[in-house]
Parts: sequence; structure tokens; C-alpha cells
Amino acid sequence: MLKGLRISISLVVSLLVFSACISSTAEDSAKSLVLYSGRSEELVAPLIEMFEEETGIEMQVRYGNTAELAATLMEEGPNSPADLFFAQDPGGLGAVAEAGLLAELPESITGLVEPRFRSPDNLWVGVSGRARVVVYNTENVSIEELPDDLQGFTDPKWKGRIGLPPTNSSFQTMITAMRKVWGDPATAIWLRGIQANEPQFYEKNTPTVAAVGAGEVDIGFVNHYYLLRFLAEEGEGFPARNYFLPAGGPGSLVMAAGIGRLITSPNEANALRFIEFLLSQPAQEYFAAETYEYPLVSGIAPSEGLTPLNEMNTVDIDLADLADLQGTIILLQDVGMLP
Repeated sequence: MLKGLRISISLVVSLLVFSACISSTAEDSAKSLVLYSGRSEELVAPLIEMFEEETGIEMQVRYGNTAELAATLMEEGPNSPADLFFAQDPGGLGAVAEAGLLAELPESITGLVEPRFRSPDNLWVGVSGRARVVVYNTENVSIEELPDDLQGFTDPKWKGRIGLPPTNSSFQTMITAMRKVWGDPATAIWLRGIQANEPQFYEKNTPTVAAVGAGEVDIGFVNHYYLLRFLAEEGEGFPARNYFLPAGGPGSLVMAAGIGRLITSPNEANALRFIEFLLSQPAQEYFAAETYEYPLVSGIAPSEGLTPLNEMNTVDIDLADLADLQGTIILLQDVGMLP
């Protein structure tokens, strides 16, 4: 009898310890979120710190290339530890959404952003806008020389004068938009025309803009805000400026950096709190003032000197249609821009 009692007491103690561990683990989980970020640490770490200080929620961030993180999420599937995917462009978000890995977001969140900058199925929402531009060296190129659209850069007069980052997610998303608007055959012809002009390849947008400013190349295909950072750091004498293609087309694409919640995330409430934070006034003002991106919530003004989105001749395309990054990578490999 005494032996049985000892076993029972021991079992109760073990169950209580186990229960305390479970409770502690659940409590720890509720206080933390795992974020896969295709946005660089330099850009978004201050925002993440603001959220942590405001809420007490610890953010565990895995930084990387948007396309690579999208591929990782699809490989991990339901076993992914991620709660949230913060992507540089809608292509990566679309690919993960098509794989059935993103949960539907409430209209109270997605409704803060106009329809063109969010998933039609409310699976992701844009938090900042990024326009494609041609950055040009003002000492070597006059604005009158620049063509109205991307087709003009296949002219042999641009041979040896073009810089671009073929591994960059935003460049790949622009090519995906080109495939959607022009079709694969015409896109392949354009890419081969650019290749014939012997472009210089750079790893990212920043070194591309730096090369234009240094006169290594005369023009580059980049996002708008990289030049603004150079101007802020080096002054108005930095010899480069942005050119928004007046004829529109894929080269005038305005992308949304956006975020989605993984359907397997165990912590929906806090995940939604982070998304709401990115769409709050302080975060939107941060994007406008610190990263020079376009705020996407109405009532927040863009950085001084930026052409308002409603005044730009942007390409008419559903950002949700830019999910086929793999098809774009294959095409870039076929024409020799990627190994």
C-alpha cells in the first residue's frame, strides 16, 4: 500500500513538473515570433526593435534573399518554424501563397492598403512601395538621351554602359512582370538584346547605383530608393539621378514589399500584431523618412522629392500574378544572366 502511494505521489510530482514545463514553453512561445525576412537587417532591424520595445514580444529573425527564403519555406512546408514571411517583393510572397502556406489575413488589416498592393485573397499585404527606375550618370548621360521605355536599351549605343543585378529579387520580379505583359518570347529577345550590349553584373542594387555614380557604367536598372540614400549620405553633388520611364511598361513597375502569416504559425494573435504594427503611422513614417520607400497607408506623405504614385505612368498588372519566379530564373539562365 505504502509502495503504491509512493508511486502515485511520484507520478503526480512528475505530471506537475511536466505540466509546468508545457505551460512555460507555451508562455515563452506566446512571447516570441519567428520572422523570415527578405528585407535586409540594415533596413528593418530598427523597426523590429521598436516593435519589441512596444510589445515585449521577442523577434527571432532569419535574414536572407527573398527568393531563397521563399524556396526554404516551400521546402520546410508544415514543419517550418516561421510565423511570418516579410518579403522584398510580391513574387516571393506569391510563390509561397500558391504553395498553400499562407493564412488569410483579416480585412481589418488588408483593407488599410489599396487593392493593387495586396493579395486578392488577403493572403499577404503590402507595407511599403518600391518603384523600378533607371538610374543614370548625370555627367555622361543627358536625360534627352534616355529612351521612353526599356526596349530602347537594346540599342547598340548602350553597349558597355549598362549595369544590373541579375540575382536581385526585385530585378527578377521586374522580369516576371515583363513575361506577364510581353510574353516569354519577347522577354527573351529583350534579355538577349541587353546581353549583346555586354552589361556589367552586380550583386545588389546598392553596388549598381555606386557604379553609376562612379562612372563605371552609365545607367542601371534598380529600385528608386537606393539613389536617395546615396544623395542623403553624399549630398546633391552625387552624379546620378533616377529616371521614371514615361512610357510605362514593365520598367515602370511599382512593387510592394509585403508580409504574410504562415498557416502553421502557432501564434496568430502576435503575428497579426506585428503586421498591424508595420501598417501603423510610426512604421509607415519610418518607411517614408528612413528608407525612402512609398508608404502604402493613406494619409502618410512620401519622402520629399518623390513623384507621387498617382502621378506615375505605372504598368497595369496584378502583383499577385508575379509568383512565377522559378520560370524567370530559368529564362535568365537560358540567356546567360544566371549560371
